[in-house]
Amino acid sequence: MPAPSGFFSRHRHLRNFLIGILVVVLGMVGLFVYSKVKTSGRQDAFQPFYDTAGLSTTGPLGQVVRSQPLGVPMAHGTGLRILYRTQRADGSMTFSSAMVFIPDNNAAGSPRPVVAWAHGTVGMGDQCAPSRTASPGAGIPWVASMLARGWVVMATDYAGLGTAGTEGYLVGADEANDVLNSVRALKYIPLADAGNSFVVWGHSQGGNSALFTAARASAYAPELHLVATVASAPAAELVPLLNETYDSSLAWVIGPEVLASWPAVYPQLAVGPITTGAGFDNYKRVAGQCITSAAVEALIRTAIKERFFKVNPVSVPQWRAVAQEQTAPVLSPSQPLMVAESLNDEVVLPNTTALYIQRACAAGSNLTSLWLADVGHVQLAPTIAPSVINWLGDRFAGRPTTPTCYQPLPIAPATETAAATATATAMANSSITTTNIALLGSLGQRTPLAAEKKK
Repeated sequence: MPAPSGFFSRHRHLRNFLIGILVVVLGMVGLFVYSKVKTSGRQDAFQPFYDTAGLSTTGPLGQVVRSQPLGVPMAHGTGLRILYRTQRADGSMTFSSAMVFIPDNNAAGSPRPVVAWAHGTVGMGDQCAPSRTASPGAGIPWVASMLARGWVVMATDYAGLGTAGTEGYLVGADEANDVLNSVRALKYIPLADAGNSFVVWGHSQGGNSALFTAARASAYAPELHLVATVASAPAAELVPLLNETYDSSLAWVIGPEVLASWPAVYPQLAVGPITTGAGFDNYKRVAGQCITSAAVEALIRTAIKERFFKVNPVSVPQWRAVAQEQTAPVLSPSQPLMVAESLNDEVVLPNTTALYIQRACAAGSNLTSLWLADVGHVQLAPTIAPSVINWLGDRFAGRPTTPTCYQPLPIAPATETAAATATATAMANSSITTTNIALLGSLGQRTPLAAEKKK
């Protein structure tokens, strides 16, 4: 029988290579489909708990209307998933979900101190809510250390994330209300034995939330006593942050969430004039993705030179006014504040954090800054957690702070002009790969804390 003479018979190595590629692609497709089916099944099982249809919004703020065990093993305590009543900035009532972590000890005495955690950007789809993930609580790896100290940890999802409605993404009053009402919710959980004294720690988007929480606490929830605030890599200075990232890959991740959120609160904002055709056609869908999927899509779109914004949004007066309104407030000298940032942060650019520190210090804020050199955006919070916990422990104990406003900033502060600094622009525009890797949770190496380097 004559030997086959086809192209692939003559190029067996190429044939085997293509077969290998096909197997890998089919395997990836199968894994993706399996993951989607599994996630869909998990979310379907969750949905009855998060369904607020038929629940009355009338009632006390913070009142827990539904609760169940979190169902995950936990060192030094136990976890609950709750649904509680909260309030939008316009005064309308709604619901938010949250996770509550309760220690199995009274190391801090009774009633227990409270830590309110404000999470960063996770995506706006219901499946992205921290309490609805496959491993609830995994995004707060330091919670066990707090439980060991006898602190209750409350972690809101924010209203509209996992529950009905649209999340007030980077809408400070909305998110602050959700944080403050989550602390109020502890009064409806007797097992928590929670007192009125609490601290708030927020990262990235949550850093903005934490600063608004601190500014609103005394007027909105006068029965609570805010002891201290921590804002790590806070999205505090929105005008320069948008100035310096609107033309980078980050725009495909953060931009869709801003555009899905702000016009719902500010109807005068028009999306079409500031977005490209691709941006306009896809922003709602991308906003509904969880952060990993959105980051992968951003990487692909950036690689093919597809921009999200057609113009710098803060060059448009209406958008700039809202960005200024949602810029984080400075805190009074009576409110202890820690601000932490890394010089290697390619998501919340460090020069924008430097601007907030400069502005807060000029206003007399009781501010302690913590600068790191070589960790990425995602790794910052777990890296600084031991120092944050020690600092918060000192605040709960009533010890005096050691403000650092007298120290020089390690980077020149950003400006609010449309022309970004050369350094920041280079960082933003070169982040096609690293920004997205950061969002996927693998950017940067852990480094000794700045405070430890001095020892």
